[in-house]
Amino acid sequence: MRHVVKEKSLEDEEEESLNRQRLTSARREALSLYRDILRATRFFMWPDSRGVLWRDVLRENARREFEEARFEKDPEAVTRLLIGGRDAVESALEKLAEKQRHQIQKERGDGR
Repeated sequence: MRHVVKEKSLEDEEEESLNRQRLTSARREALSLYRDILRATRFFMWPDSRGVLWRDVLRENARREFEEARFEKDPEAVTRLLIGGRDAVESALEKLAEKQRHQIQKERGDGR
């Protein structure tokens, strides 16, 4: 029985290298997003209805979502997840800032 060994063409090697670069870039972006989530959760220091700090709830959910997406290979899906994650962090921080502004206005007596 003969074994056929397919030699990689230069084009295949370039494609493989490009895919590795994309993966490395996406991995870096995912780690950056995860760190940003952890930093952002520091501001959520009040308990939920069960008495658990929102900070801990948010961190647990982020960890679970990252673990679920850990082996995703589709570049489009990875990009969608990263963009969605960034949007969620920004939105949560904007809402928190807005609530704090309203609270400050209310305490000053000029609550609009």
